Amino acid sequence: MTANLRVGGLVPLTTLDFPDHLACVLFCQGCGWRCRYCHNPQLIPACGAQERPWEEIIDFLKQRVGLLEAVVFSGGEPTLQLALPEAIAQVRAMGFKVGLHSAGIKPRLFRQVLPLVDWVGFDIKALPEHSTLITGVEGSGQANWKSLEHLLDSGVAHECRTTVHWHLFDADRLWQMAQRLRRQGVERFVVQCVRTARMLDESLPDSRAPHDQLRLWERMGKLFPSFVLRG
Repeated sequence: MTANLRVGGLVPLTTLDFPDHLACVLFCQGCGWRCRYCHNPQLIPACGAQERPWEEIIDFLKQRVGLLEAVVFSGGEPTLQLALPEAIAQVRAMGFKVGLHSAGIKPRLFRQVLPLVDWVGFDIKALPEHSTLITGVEGSGQANWKSLEHLLDSGVAHECRTTVHWHLFDADRLWQMAQRLRRQGVERFVVQCVRTARMLDESLPDSRAPHDQLRLWERMGKLFPSFVLRG
């Protein structure tokens, strides 16, 4: 049986999206949140203008067997698609490892997919009480952090990362969130500085880092066993 995964884009080769593996990235169409800094707004609708048929994706992967090590399902939000488990099974049958980029929008669906993947890049938007400011959706923070619990309980290799737009965060708020993540058992935390060239909310001003950001990164480095700052 052929999966009917909706794929809105593809990166054929990356060394950044699955640690220590040559991978390709499939951008799954559709997302239930409206993050104001989203730099892939074309992936938010359930149907996209640039979708690629799943059969075409499989043909591409057949040509990459022995060259690529992994396939990463990103988005959008891949776990919103019911075809995802079947698509993962097809990819694994070809010998690829599987990575997942997710924000855990639907905790039950997210938990069901976890046993099928080798590594997760998990997006923490903010503290639960501050998440709506970013996602535009009430209850998003509770869902995000519930899925984090599922991830930490699963034993699946992962990193947690937060995209920071300094109009939506300040240093104190980010530090408070980092401390809570560490208390819950997060060991690898990545801060990604927002890309402002293209954002869903075009009214957002420039992201101007606080004057004491270097001290913040030093504290983060001492807090987590592994801390990474990505520009």
